Amino acid sequence: MPHEDSRRLNQEQLLELASVYRGFDRKRLAEALGRDATKLFPPTGNPKLDYLVSLADILDWTVGDVADAILDADGASPNARAAPSFDELNAAAKDAHRTGDFAGMLRIAQQMAAIAASPEQRALAALRESGGCDGLGRYTKQLEAVRRGLRESPISYDLRLLLQVNLANTYYTLWHLLEARGMARELIDTLARNPPASRSARAAQAFAHYVAGSASRCLIAQEPDQAAAHAAAAKESLATAFDLYTRLAEEFNHDPWRGIANTCRGGLIEVEAELGERKPLEAVEAMLKGLDGVVETDGTLAGDRLESFGWWCIMGCNIALRHLGGRDLQRHMAVFTNKGYEIAERLDNWAMRERLFTLEFLQRQRLNDLVGFPVEWTIDNEEVRLIVGTMGRFPAFRGTGWRILRTATVVKDN
Repeated sequence: MPHEDSRRLNQEQLLELASVYRGFDRKRLAEALGRDATKLFPPTGNPKLDYLVSLADILDWTVGDVADAILDADGASPNARAAPSFDELNAAAKDAHRTGDFAGMLRIAQQMAAIAASPEQRALAALRESGGCDGLGRYTKQLEAVRRGLRESPISYDLRLLLQVNLANTYYTLWHLLEARGMARELIDTLARNPPASRSARAAQAFAHYVAGSASRCLIAQEPDQAAAHAAAAKESLATAFDLYTRLAEEFNHDPWRGIANTCRGGLIEVEAELGERKPLEAVEAMLKGLDGVVETDGTLAGDRLESFGWWCIMGCNIALRHLGGRDLQRHMAVFTNKGYEIAERLDNWAMRERLFTLEFLQRQRLNDLVGFPVEWTIDNEEVRLIVGTMGRFPAFRGTGWRILRTATVVKDN
């Protein structure tokens, strides 16, 4: 019952705000909501979609914002004030991140936000929240968290750097490539003027080069008329990121940084193929050699180290789609997508799934064009579930997701 009481109070407050915003009396507000004036909100405190849509329209908010306000998704839990100290919670959030407990990390971050007593603490709580959202594949929520953290002032230079580079990376993950590259380049310029001294600032510098290089690499496909320029820019940034991450990993013995360095190495193979510095078949063979035994290992590869090879699969697909044809294309795409899906499944990595679904769809489109009729594509219920989940996490993927679901044959589970 406490949750229902809280939701009723939240709805009452939103209705009051809506009345003030629109200048509506109770009767006019009821008409706008399509409800009886004596029952402006559901007695259970659980509004239906049409109610949320109407209230969002009155307030000029999004439906998601209204739902969050009613559910109090960003508010403190009833026991938040009895939580451990902020520093203890921050340490627990970092531990949760190291162990891959992203749901736990998100809960801890919300507790941190509830007891934060300064702009620095509120911004740090937002950074931890963004890490939990990232691990859970909730990238639009991650974007909101990082932006919220950056609105806090004053905060330390290092924390602002970390929030800014995470914002750039979230733009990259969501395929806002120009925004990602622009933010990353601005950070690179800032750090060139003020060379980083601390560990976190050096990590932010390496990450900025990684994001700039990765965004430029992806722009090769998005702006093919500028492919050579994007490939050259990607090579420069990814080479710098590789060097910076390698040095950091050696100095601090930090495995995740070795993983990101390996992702940069794969990206360099892709752009070297684009620049004509490697023959395409040699490039994909180099990718396959690096992937040998990765999925069938005894589990020693994990986290960013394993994730890096998932991105190698996607980079291999990119090379194959741009430069190969016929049997070479089909053979290499089959290997890269199969291994990529296995790694994505082991890591529950939604960004990797989005790329794999998109690349497989592009391959089938090319095959359809080649043979002159639609080639059958069969998917099962689990793949439908993953496609729907990917559509929810990546607005830019929704069109592709609908095309897959409407053209593929779904094999029902027995």
